[in-house]
Amino acid sequence: MVLKLAMTKTMLQKFEGKALKGEGLSYEEGHELINLPDAHLFDILASAEKIRKHFKGDEVNLCSIINAKSGHCKEDCSFGAQSTHYNTGVQTYPMVEPQKIVEIAKASAKNGAREFSIVTSGTSVSKDTDMNILAQALQEMKNELPVERCASLGIMNIETLQKLKNAGLQSYHHNLETARSFFPNICTTHDYEEDVNTVRTAKKLGFYTCCGGVFGLGESKEQRVELAQTLRELDVDSIPINFLNPRPGTPLENSTNLTPIECLKIIALFRFMLPAKDIVICGGRQVNLRDMQCLIFAAGANGMMIGNYLTTLGRLPEEDLRMVKDLGLKLRK
Repeated sequence: MVLKLAMTKTMLQKFEGKALKGEGLSYEEGHELINLPDAHLFDILASAEKIRKHFKGDEVNLCSIINAKSGHCKEDCSFGAQSTHYNTGVQTYPMVEPQKIVEIAKASAKNGAREFSIVTSGTSVSKDTDMNILAQALQEMKNELPVERCASLGIMNIETLQKLKNAGLQSYHHNLETARSFFPNICTTHDYEEDVNTVRTAKKLGFYTCCGGVFGLGESKEQRVELAQTLRELDVDSIPINFLNPRPGTPLENSTNLTPIECLKIIALFRFMLPAKDIVICGGRQVNLRDMQCLIFAAGANGMMIGNYLTTLGRLPEEDLRMVKDLGLKLRK
């Protein structure tokens, strides 16, 4: 037992040193890390926090979103509350007016968010009326607010993304959701490579790229490592990490695949494998981490989403701001 403990500590020191050099763990090393027993959690967190501090200091990046177009999604993602394939009772509405988007962005900025994302349901956004609303909102945000302007609009081509960039869009968010090997288990209405190509296109155009996934869908530990490896190959700038909050009416409504400790180990895995990237904790945080939410930063996160999510409520912003202050961290300007 003593020998095994010593070997684990030696392995973690090796992994920590490699991450601090900016290399990140290999696929095989990621497997070793994610499969360490839960009893080693605080040893893992101690190393992950050192890596986070080395690359990100004590600044916390806050982001917020608006669900600008809700429901009527033709995709069959098994966790998707906005999918037309399932009866979830989710609120549906077309693209909101640009004034509404700017209004919510202003409120988010007052709550400390430095990045604001316009999110729409569906495979893509292509209608001229919707594009005009987005362009107007982006221009007004650019003129009136100091927030970074982001959007999550689905699978997009280079021409449409270029138009949005010309209108003032700075960041593009598009999750891969899970590992390539597991993706057919959660979505059959489009191919994984379409998502990958959207991320590549956003990178090509010079967008700051946000790309991560949802955990607790039934994927294996190894598939979590697989996703991290793919994101490293794509060289994304920020990894949003979501934990499944099962929605009634979806195929995954009864899923209970995560514990708070598993969530923290997932965050640490991504910090070890992508040491210099932004790691932002988003949907499902309070449901899955419960009283252990404040440990996300020890696990390696340097950002979180505040306010409400797409179809579920988040914590009150003042509670999250107090948590950041109580931890001795500071908001990124």
